[in-house]
Amino acid sequence: MKRLFAITLLSIVLGASNLYSQQAYQAGEWFKFRIHYGIFNASYATLEVNEASLKNKPVYHIKGRGKSTGLLSLFFKVDDDYQTYIDKRTGKPYKFIRKINEGGYTKDLQIDFDHSANEAHVLNRETNTRKIYSVPENVHDMLSSFYYIRNQIDSADLKPGKEMRMNMFIDDENVDFKLVFLGREVIKTKFGKVATLKFRPYVLAGRVFKEKESLTFWVSDDKNKIPVKIEADLAVGSLDADLEAYKGLKHQFSIIMK
Repeated sequence: MKRLFAITLLSIVLGASNLYSQQAYQAGEWFKFRIHYGIFNASYATLEVNEASLKNKPVYHIKGRGKSTGLLSLFFKVDDDYQTYIDKRTGKPYKFIRKINEGGYTKDLQIDFDHSANEAHVLNRETNTRKIYSVPENVHDMLSSFYYIRNQIDSADLKPGKEMRMNMFIDDENVDFKLVFLGREVIKTKFGKVATLKFRPYVLAGRVFKEKESLTFWVSDDKNKIPVKIEADLAVGSLDADLEAYKGLKHQFSIIMK
C-alpha cells in the first residue's frame, strides 16, 4: 500500500485555457471524495481552489488533502497535503508542495518552476537539500495537471481511443503522461444519474498497480468536468473513490435525475 494514497490523489487529481470564460473551475470550488480500499472506508480527500498572490502575481492556490479514517487508520495512517500555485490565465504551475505521511513513508518537497529557463527547483525539507532539474516546456505538477486537463477536454471532439498527452514533473523526474478516452457512460452517484466521460491514464505497473491499464476514472460530461468516480486494481486489492460533496462550481452540475 506504499504510496497508495499519493497515487489515488493523483488519480483524483488527474485533470487551461487562455480565456477565463472557458475555464471549467473558479475560486471557491471545493470537492470531497470518499475512498474505499476493499472492505474499508479508507479515507477522505478534498480539493479546493482559492485566489492568492505569489510574487505579486495573481494565482489560484489549489489545495488537496487526504487522510485515513476508521479501522484502516489503526494500522496504516495517512496524512497527505498537496498544494499548487498556478497562473490564473495559463494554468502553468509556479510552486508545488507535497508533504505526505503514508504508513511511515514520508516526503516533504517544495518545487518552484522557472518556465523561462525550463527548470524545476526542488527543495527537500527532510534532508534540507536543493537540486535543479531541466524540464520541458508546458510542464505540470501532480495537482496542476488535473485543472489543466479539465480545461482541455472538448466533449464535441472526443471519440473513443483519442489520446491526450502532457509533460509532468514528479518529485525528481519528467514523465510523459498519456490519457486515453474510452467513451461515454451514465453512472449512478449519490446526487443522481450523471452523464460522464470515461478515461484511462496509463500508469507504471508493478509496485502499486497490477498493470499499466489498471486505473479508470469518470468526469461529468458538462462544462465543469467534475471527477465523479475512480476505480483502480492494485497490486494488492482494489480501490474505489466517489464524489461525496461539492460546492462553488462555476457551471451548473448536470444531473439527469435524482
